[in-house]
Amino acid sequence: MAAMVRLGGEINGIINEIYDKKNQAEYDRLKEYTASVKIQAWFRGTRTRSYFKHLDKSATTIQRVWRGFLGRKFYRILLKNTVFIMKLNYFNNMACKIQKQWRGYYIRKYVFNYHSRKRYLEALQVKNERIRAELAEFAEQQEAARKRNEDKREKERKEYEARKNHYLVSTEVMPGIYNSPFLPFPAETEYLLRSVRPLSHKTTRKSKDDYDPVCANYNSKVPKTLPPLVQKPQGPFREPKDTQKQRYKPFQPTLRVCTDFYSLEKARQKLKDEEWVTRINDKTFQPFTHLSLPYEPLLHSTSKYGHLPYGTKYYREEFLDKHIFPQNFKTLVPPIPIFDKLNDTYSQGQV
Repeated sequence: MAAMVRLGGEINGIINEIYDKKNQAEYDRLKEYTASVKIQAWFRGTRTRSYFKHLDKSATTIQRVWRGFLGRKFYRILLKNTVFIMKLNYFNNMACKIQKQWRGYYIRKYVFNYHSRKRYLEALQVKNERIRAELAEFAEQQEAARKRNEDKREKERKEYEARKNHYLVSTEVMPGIYNSPFLPFPAETEYLLRSVRPLSHKTTRKSKDDYDPVCANYNSKVPKTLPPLVQKPQGPFREPKDTQKQRYKPFQPTLRVCTDFYSLEKARQKLKDEEWVTRINDKTFQPFTHLSLPYEPLLHSTSKYGHLPYGTKYYREEFLDKHIFPQNFKTLVPPIPIFDKLNDTYSQGQV
């Protein structure tokens, strides 16, 4: 009983000591685990980087050798073509020189004659002078004929204007505007008005061809023939033809009437159609390179010599014969035996 009482009084201290040792062991275990993870990460990173460096170096060596082989091959072809072109140009120049010498000799001996050439050029010069004189004379005749025609047309125009304005001629009672009493003699226009006869206005009936059917859009009861225009009164009035054109002037709608009401929608649709024609891919957010280009695997993940096991097949390698330490890592503190008996024994006096 005394031992039980003594143990009952010391049980709190024992439990606190056990928990302290347990916490210390857990802290040491975490520290060891963190250190081992760092060592493993450093070792695996070093090995992976070394392997990647080896692959890069091997690929660089292969590419260097292959590119050097291709460069030397292409250089030989380029050098061969260059030499061939140089020889061809040289032979062409030599042939041109031979042809030049022979043609010069042949022309000087059999074709060219200096005295006959000189006589031909002198005769050609005389003929050119004669043709130039004839052309100058013909140009003067054309200019004179043109001037006569212009004078004739101007005279006819003045006579027509005078016949048109014949009512301005002077009379015995009242002088005209071209025969001022304050001048010593009448103007030239006055004499022209006296020498011509006034225009005679004849009434002509309109034909069906002169009818403009534009007005049929507004009134279907338009008569077949319109009443003729009145005879043109004497005076400075417009011609009947101009008046008729003004009368039968076509319909001129405004810009708002001519423009389609759906012109804006049609223009937008046209822009959309043009954009669709120039578009490469109908689906905007879907790439189109995967349809024509095959998939190329990465150099560091796949090779014809085999794949890399780390990161593709499994993440933890176990080669006991390759480990630096033949045994597992040793702990810094010894294990606590009481933890092995926890929840295993239930007899009194044991925890």
